[in-house]
Amino acid sequence: MSDPLVIVGCGGHGREVYGVVHAVNEAYGEPWKVLGFVDDAPSDVNLGRLERLGVPFLGDLGQLAGMGDDVRYVIGIGDPRVRAKVAAKIGLAPAGPLVHPDASVGLGNEFGDGVVLLAGVRVTTNVTLGRHVHLNQNATVGHDSVLGDFVQVNPLAAVSGDCRLGERVLIGTTAAVLQGLSVGAGATVGAGACVVRPVPSDTVVKGVPAR
Repeated sequence: MSDPLVIVGCGGHGREVYGVVHAVNEAYGEPWKVLGFVDDAPSDVNLGRLERLGVPFLGDLGQLAGMGDDVRYVIGIGDPRVRAKVAAKIGLAPAGPLVHPDASVGLGNEFGDGVVLLAGVRVTTNVTLGRHVHLNQNATVGHDSVLGDFVQVNPLAAVSGDCRLGERVLIGTTAAVLQGLSVGAGATVGAGACVVRPVPSDTVVKGVPAR
């Protein structure tokens, strides 16, 4: 029997998350029944793109309040700060980790609820991912790293072994965090940056080396 699931956010990232769910269903006998999307401020463009996917738009986040306790949700919003705020408003329990069949996951890892791994992701061993962490296409996370709640790692970014990323960190596309380094809560590492020293909380760094 499929478990009912709602996707929060019908923008590009939300539809990518739907792609993960669709791939999981095809590979594993439809463990999820997608009821549709909710979004407080969908654009006409995104609603049109959603219609082409053939998935219903259910309305704003308030629609979740009337759903049964068996319904789960996943947040399809790329900004980790917004994802954290949205999660705080939702009374339902999040879905367990959603891992694309084309992702590679090693041994001894621990993933929180709401985690999403897109196609091509590589997670090695003894990695901890907090709640609602999203790893986008072809991102990699090395051994013994710990990523706090709501972290976003964008496509082709690399988090090396034994790194520590605080809550709501954003690692930009093709960026790299070198071995054993920390990135403080709420920090942003710009696209293409190379982190060679610890990054303080609530800062933005960019460039090679990242400053």
